[in-house]
Amino acid sequence: MNQIPDAPKRSLRSVFLAALTGGLVVAVAGFIAIAAGWVGKTETTVQPLTATTTPASTKSDTNAVNQIYNRDSDGVGFITASGITTQSSSPFDPFGQQQGTSTATGSGFLIDTDGHMVTNNHVIEGAKKITVTLGDSDAVYDASVVGTDPSTDLALLKVDAPESEMKPLSLGDSSSVKVGDPVVAIGNPFGLDRTVTTGIVSALQREISSLNQYAISNVIQTDAAINPGNSGGPLIDADGNVIGVNSQIATGSGSSTSGNVGIGFAIPSNTVKDVVDQLKDGGTVEHAYLGITGATINSQLADALNLGTDQGVLVQEAPKDGPAAKAGIQAGDTAVTISGQRVMAGGDVITKVDGEDLTSMEDLIAAVNDAKVGDKMELEVKRDGDTKTVTVTLGERPDDSGPDSTSSSQGQQELPGFGQ
Repeated sequence: MNQIPDAPKRSLRSVFLAALTGGLVVAVAGFIAIAAGWVGKTETTVQPLTATTTPASTKSDTNAVNQIYNRDSDGVGFITASGITTQSSSPFDPFGQQQGTSTATGSGFLIDTDGHMVTNNHVIEGAKKITVTLGDSDAVYDASVVGTDPSTDLALLKVDAPESEMKPLSLGDSSSVKVGDPVVAIGNPFGLDRTVTTGIVSALQREISSLNQYAISNVIQTDAAINPGNSGGPLIDADGNVIGVNSQIATGSGSSTSGNVGIGFAIPSNTVKDVVDQLKDGGTVEHAYLGITGATINSQLADALNLGTDQGVLVQEAPKDGPAAKAGIQAGDTAVTISGQRVMAGGDVITKVDGEDLTSMEDLIAAVNDAKVGDKMELEVKRDGDTKTVTVTLGERPDDSGPDSTSSSQGQQELPGFGQ
């Protein structure tokens, strides 16, 4: 049984082995370490972060990384979240499930001198006590939760530390990030504090899911090495600004690998800014909600169901109390199997959003994520050979997992998650 020392010296921290999406989890109270369940719906699995470090090619590159590390590392925190309730099964227990507690570790970073720290929700969710160490200091500070947003897997903490210890990082503009840009990740993979790795922006506008199955849009993909324990830590650009929060990694289908294979995902800083502002203001976050699940239409699906269009979204579900159903959007009512995939046929086909052609469910999710509660969204819909425009007033997203998720989203494992 691995157990976390009460007051570990940072240089002697043991390497923790279990991963909770992005954080590490070590069971206490005599129970085994737990790991988070898979999130998402298909063939690529996402877990806590890791990838191949891109070596610096020149001395100036090395110096740039060194400068970023020296500037930003003191603002990165080592987070310990203890008292998390866990369930475990024992072959020696005739009653089946046992309950225990565990401790998770992860990363976070300061955003102001008031002690506000950003991390992943999955790092601190369910914790009864949260402590933080900053930079290379051995001082341990208590932290409280200001607010959480499970739908974006973000949390805002308040660290009770002297102002002299506050070395905040700056949030950059994630909309200006380009594929190929160099990036640096700083965090605490496997409990190895203040670890720096480098890489590039591998892709933009990816989509991952939170643990409650709602989609997080405009996610940054990187090959910088991130592992369990990096969750909640910063992804930093060449100017030293945070452009993302490291949250998930992908692994090949069926892989038992617990580390990253060069595909990591970071929640964009512009999403972080919006969520943090709302959490500071009232501790809760509002997200717009359309109220459907849908399948992206391709030529095969279009031909099989005679849809009359080879692009758009086929509505699968539309709960009767949701905004879309109230506006008249109709869901599928007949289950069919096409190339081994179950699809609900007979629903509306959404082809345009606010006058723009719709090519995928991911595009529809992104449009909803960019909107606000109460906004009106015009959907062009095909039904029984006719085309009509339906105006939907977007509602507030319910807390539990539900519609506005894509049937083709990749699986992830936190660091965490995918869906909307």
